[in-house]
Amino acid sequence: MTETLGLLIGGFFLLVVGGELLVRGAVQAAERLGVSPLVIGLTLVGFGTSMPELVTSVQAGLAGSPGIAYGNIVGSNIANILLIGGVSALICPVIVAEAALRRDAALMLGVSLVFAVLAALLPMGRLLGAVFAIGLVAYIAMVIRQERGTGVQGAIHDKSAALLQADPGLGRPSPRQTLFLPLLLALAGLVLVVLGGALLVGGAVALARASGIGETVIGLTIVAVGTSLPELVTSVIAAVRRQGDVAFGNIVGSNIYNILGIGGTTALIAPGAVPDEIVTLDAPLMVGVSAVLVFFAATGRRVSRREGLVLLAGYGGYLWLLWP
Repeated sequence: MTETLGLLIGGFFLLVVGGELLVRGAVQAAERLGVSPLVIGLTLVGFGTSMPELVTSVQAGLAGSPGIAYGNIVGSNIANILLIGGVSALICPVIVAEAALRRDAALMLGVSLVFAVLAALLPMGRLLGAVFAIGLVAYIAMVIRQERGTGVQGAIHDKSAALLQADPGLGRPSPRQTLFLPLLLALAGLVLVVLGGALLVGGAVALARASGIGETVIGLTIVAVGTSLPELVTSVIAAVRRQGDVAFGNIVGSNIYNILGIGGTTALIAPGAVPDEIVTLDAPLMVGVSAVLVFFAATGRRVSRREGLVLLAGYGGYLWLLWP
């Protein structure tokens, strides 16, 4: 058991550190190449903060552990809303921007519903994976076009802004230098993320076998919360700094990335069926809690402390339901 815990803790640590290095190196390289800050924030930073979930789900899929692969995706979305949303709202009421509600939160609810329905009807094959991935690219392109034209910022902008608040040095222009060091930094981060994902998946599988608890439950809880740690930290920092709108956008943006980007990439690389336990309980629950978040956000354009307590209590009830 000690060895298993070592694998899990080591995997989480490498995922967090590797993700940080990967984002920092990629952003610095993009700055050298003259990429606009808007595009950097909506693509490199957005994808970088979701890299722990991506690598873990893909490696779990390749290892023949779909419960961990899709449990990580669905469980991360549930944790983002109930755990991270609840904690953030308790610290500071979460303010909801109009664009984040009308465009992004509605899309989050829509893609959650689409995923739940398709997972119940079809295996997650490469065609569905391609459709999901293309959908994310199209969404990001639409957001870039709209934000360039109107300046109105939505959830994906807030997802990157949350990281910049947690790590202000990331947004500062760095001294001009060659591309070599940023690319080396990004490569080192990628290696650490891949290694961390392998350790985490290995530890999760070993824990499931040693404890007699199913891989799906491990994926929905321990793995999902662990890979969502960057979102938890950045959202809490945003809430502490009274930037509640950033906290909301970070949650919504992360959930969109998880379903379209991570779900799509996992299906492309390691196609397979979503486990029945997730199809019958967790995916519909993900849709339900997404609808609850949208409802809370639409009433008064904020998620109050009382509503945050409801969300957090809901996560406690969810864990009680899952664990034997």
